[in-house]
Amino acid sequence: MALTKLLSGRSRTYRPGFFARLFPAGKWKLTLDPKLSGHFQLAQDSEVELSCLDVVSISTSKALLWHTVEIRARGRTDTLSALSGDAATQLAADLHAFINTHLFGLIAIEKGRLLEVDGRLREITEGNRQYLAQADLSRAIASVPGAAAAALSHPLLDPSLMPAGLKASLPASFAMITDPRVRHAYNEAFVRSELIKFRPFFDDLDRRSFSDQQREACIRLEDNNLLVASAGSGKSATMVGKVAYVLEKQLYRPDEILLLAFNKNAADELRTRIAAQLQVAEDAALECRVTTFHALGRGIIKEVEGRPPQLANWVDHPAGETKVIEAIIQNLIEGNPEFARMWAELLVVHPKADIPIEVFDGQVDYRRYVSDSLRKGSATIGSLSGVIVKSMQEQKIANWLWLHSVTFEYERQIAVAEDGDAVRHLHPDFYYPQTATVHEHFALNADGSSPFADYTQHAENKRLAYRRNEIDFFETTSAQASNETLLGTLESELARRSIPFKRKSYAEITKALDPVIIKHYHQLISTCLKHIRASHLTLDMLLERAKTLHDKERAKLFARVVLMITQGYSRKLEETKRIDFDSMIADAVRLVETGRYRSPYSLILVDEFQDISEPRANLIKALKLQKAFSKVFAVGDDWQSIYRFAGSDITIFTRFEANFGTSWQGRLEQTYRCNQLIAETAAKFVQRNPEQIKKSVRSTRPAVSRSIRVIPIDDKRDKPDFAEACQRLLERLDAALGGIANRWRDEKRDKLKVLVLWRYNVLDTFEGRPPSFANIEVTGLSFHRSKGLEADYTVLLDISEGNYGVPSRIEGDELLNLVIPRPETFAYAEERRLFYVALTRASRGVYMLTNRRQPSRYIQELCEIAGDEVRFETVEGAELSQCPACLVGQLVERRNKDGSMFRGCNQFPDCKHTEPASVVRRR
Repeated sequence: MALTKLLSGRSRTYRPGFFARLFPAGKWKLTLDPKLSGHFQLAQDSEVELSCLDVVSISTSKALLWHTVEIRARGRTDTLSALSGDAATQLAADLHAFINTHLFGLIAIEKGRLLEVDGRLREITEGNRQYLAQADLSRAIASVPGAAAAALSHPLLDPSLMPAGLKASLPASFAMITDPRVRHAYNEAFVRSELIKFRPFFDDLDRRSFSDQQREACIRLEDNNLLVASAGSGKSATMVGKVAYVLEKQLYRPDEILLLAFNKNAADELRTRIAAQLQVAEDAALECRVTTFHALGRGIIKEVEGRPPQLANWVDHPAGETKVIEAIIQNLIEGNPEFARMWAELLVVHPKADIPIEVFDGQVDYRRYVSDSLRKGSATIGSLSGVIVKSMQEQKIANWLWLHSVTFEYERQIAVAEDGDAVRHLHPDFYYPQTATVHEHFALNADGSSPFADYTQHAENKRLAYRRNEIDFFETTSAQASNETLLGTLESELARRSIPFKRKSYAEITKALDPVIIKHYHQLISTCLKHIRASHLTLDMLLERAKTLHDKERAKLFARVVLMITQGYSRKLEETKRIDFDSMIADAVRLVETGRYRSPYSLILVDEFQDISEPRANLIKALKLQKAFSKVFAVGDDWQSIYRFAGSDITIFTRFEANFGTSWQGRLEQTYRCNQLIAETAAKFVQRNPEQIKKSVRSTRPAVSRSIRVIPIDDKRDKPDFAEACQRLLERLDAALGGIANRWRDEKRDKLKVLVLWRYNVLDTFEGRPPSFANIEVTGLSFHRSKGLEADYTVLLDISEGNYGVPSRIEGDELLNLVIPRPETFAYAEERRLFYVALTRASRGVYMLTNRRQPSRYIQELCEIAGDEVRFETVEGAELSQCPACLVGQLVERRNKDGSMFRGCNQFPDCKHTEPASVVRRR
């Protein structure tokens, strides 16, 4: 969308292009006119004049369809949307320059005041008293009255735009403001000095000696700070240390400090540790506020409105939202025939997206994606009718026929007469016995071409044979799947032949479906619902975004379904006069932005920042921008961002400076948990996604050779028994540790900790009751719930390909891209991070149980990274012979036709490696 810039003298007017102005988000106009004396005009809901001195932030972001410019001023926030990326960037830059031109004018007019400002700057710099962020300089300058000081302390002042003549006329001390290198040099010297001065302080802090990186993170205090941490690197300890340091330096009062955590347990732990460090007898006496986002939002609303918000009765229950969504779906099914039809088709016909093979890295990855299971070593695609078909499109057809109770046979043999007396047997894709109709689904593009050699002639030969034998025949094509006419064509062809349709009941559908499909859609709806409500998305916006996805038909169907459910959810809140957590945070943001709530916080610390969502980020921004000269210190690990389904947006972390402004970014790269082999292998694994922030992880624990172990499990009735294998492994581990108890047992611990982890709770081998052993204490949890925990050993179940496997094929659903403004493009990005979380819980060793026939691609990657340090073994511990070609298979003995022996990979046909039986492999 082009930005229309109308020039009239020196005045400039900005508005979206013509098409964008047709949408509500495009109905605005901004005018920059130098004659307005430090103001600019904005016409949106109404016409207002905004003061340049009141604007505290200008930022651009990518919304669902367009780019947006956000202007935050004291008491209000304006969002200018419906722009192209270039137009948004240009508008932000021009507004930034317009404001700076006004600021420079104020400085030039009041040069007499600059000597007073010079005195204040010298007071804080010559004494080397504190770290100097731009906000610290601005605070000192703002203590001097007058317009020049107000301009010099303005958060948007950009010295790089200052005219050379004005810059040359400023006192020498102003180089601290106008030349970033001067302030940087001062701060570097200050950090070096402070590390020496506070060495005893950091040697015994939070009951530990801080690493060099932790010490630096405590000392540095820019306006915005992001500490990028590794798993087990002491994130919480650093937050405790930060609070202790700033209070020791008397930089802030305790009541000016706010610490935010994502759940009550984390907030309680931080509060206890800070109280202990500050030697406060009771947590209640702690003047720093340590709380959750939800509690903060609730408190803001209560303080302004005199009573707490009325939360819906389901929000505090872990499964409450899911039950509400299920009830809304059931009511829509019963009361809205159109919704019932769409929901049934979504579940049955579109369980996953039909994505072209070209999108995948290779045929193996594509087969992994499309297959439901492996049978006798071959990837298969099942249908609800029990038929194994050959493609996703054939699955759609078969499932549609099953949904509508249409009797059919798949690839039935049909005899057709050829020239002379010859008989040829064909196997049409679908055969309808009621009318003896043949239906072929051809892999043909719109121009009649095919990606397969000689396929076009093959299709034409079949057509001729059916016509010659006067067989009732119709065809569908891949082109129809692409242009969304496939199912409509199928329905009309069957209707033309008077084949009756009877859609199955919802009870029949849910009984036949794999429960993971329904659970997956419920989770998708829960995530999308949050984004739709927060961003006020309309059906038109969702349908426009659906055009960009691979499976457009599925995307459009889901868009209509999820919007109806969202509307039902919103109605339920309105009818009960209640709000949910997201609404509560949004209401709190509005109270802060409009100035009805006055923030007392000058230093805001945020734990687990990788889990941040847009509403929570907006609350932090609003608090920071309302209180002049306040700062943000965020701590987290983007490698452990695993809550996209709950609304978290990893790009707020990875694009921290773009979201919050100029910042310092530090690292915590020393882990106190995993041994070096696990730490280094896991780090290289997760960084194969180039979008993850780079870190070099080092451990305080030396590498334990071959502490990453893979245990392939044989099938029993087409499904490995992971419960039995896990029990046997635990018994073996308990016995082995008992034999060397003298090496680890001491007065601090009588048993070693073992975490048994699974991707989905359907794999819970203990049903909530872990077994008891003499030497190990066993706990069973999902990957998600294990985050933040640590153990001596971990056992990871079903690290295999599949819907319930790792990576889960159903989690990286492209439907999320309907609502997420900045979707991730790396395949299974969040699944990779989740596996990293599971890998990094253990200090001594990791055991991965995998389906022998379907080992996870992640195991192959670990083998590529760590080589011989990954050991393949049986449950009893006997070493297996690893295939040198595919790395995940095992070499097994086989016999040639002549009776001679050879060894081949058990992953055949995906891996065709063979070698003479006489080859000896050493590990």
